[in-house]
Amino acid sequence: MTHPHLSDVRATPVTRTSGTSAASLPLVTRIGQVNQRLKGWEAVRWVDGAPRVTDVLRREVDRWGGLGAVYGVLRADPWSAVRWDNGVPPERSAEAYAAVQEHVTAYGDGIPVLFVEEAPHGLMALGGTTLPVNLALGAGMDADLTEELAAAVAAEARARGTHVALVSGLDVLRDPRWGRAEECFSEDPALAALLVTATVRGMQGTASAGDPIDGAHVAVVAKHLAAQGAGMGGRNGSGAPIGRRELGEIHLRPAHAAARVGVAGFMAAYNDIDGVPCSANEDLLTGTLRERWGWEGVVMADGTAVDRLRDSSPDPASAAALALRAGVDLSLWDEAFTHLETAIDRGLVAEATLDRAVDRVLGLKRRLGLLGDAPRDAPGQADGTAGRDVVALVERAARQSVVLVDDGGLLPLHPGATVAVVGPNADDLEAQLGDYTPPRPVPDPAASTVRSALTARFGAGRVRHAEGSRLRGPLDDPGALDAVRAACAGADVCVVVLGGTSRRTYDDEFADNGAVAGPARDTTNGEGVDLSSVALPEAQLAVARAARESGVPVVGVVIDGRPRALTALRDLVDALLVVPFPGPAGGEAVAAALCGGTASGRLPATFPADDGVLPVAHDERRETARGYVDTDVLRALPFGTAHVDGTTSRLAGTADGPAITAAGLADGGAVRLTVEVTSTAAAERSLSVPLYGRRHEPGVRPRRRQLLAVRRTVVPAGGTTTVPFDLGLDQLGSWAGGEPVADPVTLSIWCTPEPDPPADAVTVRVTDENGATPWER
Repeated sequence: MTHPHLSDVRATPVTRTSGTSAASLPLVTRIGQVNQRLKGWEAVRWVDGAPRVTDVLRREVDRWGGLGAVYGVLRADPWSAVRWDNGVPPERSAEAYAAVQEHVTAYGDGIPVLFVEEAPHGLMALGGTTLPVNLALGAGMDADLTEELAAAVAAEARARGTHVALVSGLDVLRDPRWGRAEECFSEDPALAALLVTATVRGMQGTASAGDPIDGAHVAVVAKHLAAQGAGMGGRNGSGAPIGRRELGEIHLRPAHAAARVGVAGFMAAYNDIDGVPCSANEDLLTGTLRERWGWEGVVMADGTAVDRLRDSSPDPASAAALALRAGVDLSLWDEAFTHLETAIDRGLVAEATLDRAVDRVLGLKRRLGLLGDAPRDAPGQADGTAGRDVVALVERAARQSVVLVDDGGLLPLHPGATVAVVGPNADDLEAQLGDYTPPRPVPDPAASTVRSALTARFGAGRVRHAEGSRLRGPLDDPGALDAVRAACAGADVCVVVLGGTSRRTYDDEFADNGAVAGPARDTTNGEGVDLSSVALPEAQLAVARAARESGVPVVGVVIDGRPRALTALRDLVDALLVVPFPGPAGGEAVAAALCGGTASGRLPATFPADDGVLPVAHDERRETARGYVDTDVLRALPFGTAHVDGTTSRLAGTADGPAITAAGLADGGAVRLTVEVTSTAAAERSLSVPLYGRRHEPGVRPRRRQLLAVRRTVVPAGGTTTVPFDLGLDQLGSWAGGEPVADPVTLSIWCTPEPDPPADAVTVRVTDENGATPWER
């Protein structure tokens, strides 16, 4: 049956109630509910100024009698080839969604479809507010701000009709060679867990599993599960050759945090764990998520991940059966899941297993209010203009992403100075935005680069600019470095802005899942852009060298989405700032740090001392070996690094600190520690206060240090702030199995940057019922 255009005829839809279940649906409809094959931007076209569904959508609805979900109706980026001239503008989003929804319910089995969109750092649609990337939010270490930003993105998305947002946040950055490093909050699982919790709460507006998601929020599918950040050599989607303890302590902790606050879904990752692909890993998707954690929700496969199981299964039906049995409920662009009827007929998977998945998809629709006599699916009107409050949040996040490594006595810059601003990232807005960013309006009055922001502060006559090089190699202009020297001549200071970019262009070559397949010569970050070397390219160092040779003081600024080996650059600059991709307001954020002399971020991951010292993290296990003989590993910049002049932190209490029984900890008890932060600065300061610890367990080699907790605070000018920490099961328990367990243990705890417990570290004891720890038996 071929359906005419919606404008010509309407069918009378079947109304499905809140009690709809898999058992009440035909087999073909059930299979349609677990398939998410469409690229949504191919489902709607504009005809005579009105949205019309395409034959692509009609064929899918005819085939399945409905659809479970449609991905990316609003998506706009180079892979989708959607721009401002051919995409869905914000104010027409509700119309586009309505055209699809009306067709699905009218010609399908009466079950509304889920509208799914990407929201890696803001809604990936025309007019979507672009946030700093996750790694930048990790530098801010501000859970409250992260939650506010998430709520703002959710409100924007739901106003346009979106039901489900695909949100990065589970990946833990364990190798800076990985191109998707920018999508991680941190290398530290505790910080990642804190911020993914804030993200889920903000976007869903819920506190626990099963809570209804109202019309101002969206369901979150958190990605990626699990251990994608542990890929061999930092290669995207490669295997994670790790043990159960490493999996539990590092990679499952953020997922457990998301599950605990009722995240609607998880996305099964591309990678394997010890040879078992995540999308076919029953122990992970069913044993861990559902049986051990008691989580109830939808597992979605990553794009084409089920089709990729063909390397471990003989045909598409077998691949579909593998994923469905493991616990995948919803595909993404896969062909294999369309073979589920064949898989059931051949006895590869039970029909009851399909029904289980269908009921989970229906459960998500019910949670969003799409099923019932009075569905809660009435999108408002969006104009694509972020409100003043949202803009202020984005600007605050950008400022918090700036990390001052060393001020060299140069900052703040003198207000009457003449400034040379050089380097490939000095005046490149796209280099601040990160991967998977929709096209921005041109011109964009809310955006700033380092050059434009400094020009606004100092005046065009006192800001000199030269690009100097590209990110990967030299400019074609043989006089490019001479232009750098000329810009520095007569200047009082030179700001060298280097780093990377996740820029995509509409001429790039893309893989079948949208990743960059053949990157442009200057793309250095993003999915599909893994690097064998994280050293700054020689062409960029040449720019810094030319600035240094000019004889003026040099401030280095590195805007990038991954940790870099900065040892060579540190020898060429007097002061250094590091800024994970800070978003469109990033230029002004950097200028404020340069001119105000303060920055409030901390490194969210370790920057290695040298290119070959990989992988590297602040919470590595202590080693009995002495390390490398050909490099000074102490030149690394560890997680948490920040230069905060005139500020000191002290952990109050005696070395022999408090104790709690393991039983009391398991029952919700906590130990309170207090950090006193004192500032001699003339103005108040906003900063994050971390608390580090080292666990001492018999038979287990300890990690050098771990982040136990972090809080953001404001220290008054010339004053002291007291920051309390209540350390409970999450902070003091063992995560070896992927969820916190209260075991007797001894912990050394401190709040200063040392990689090892300082002399004034406080000892906290988790004891057995006799008041002893394993060290005391």
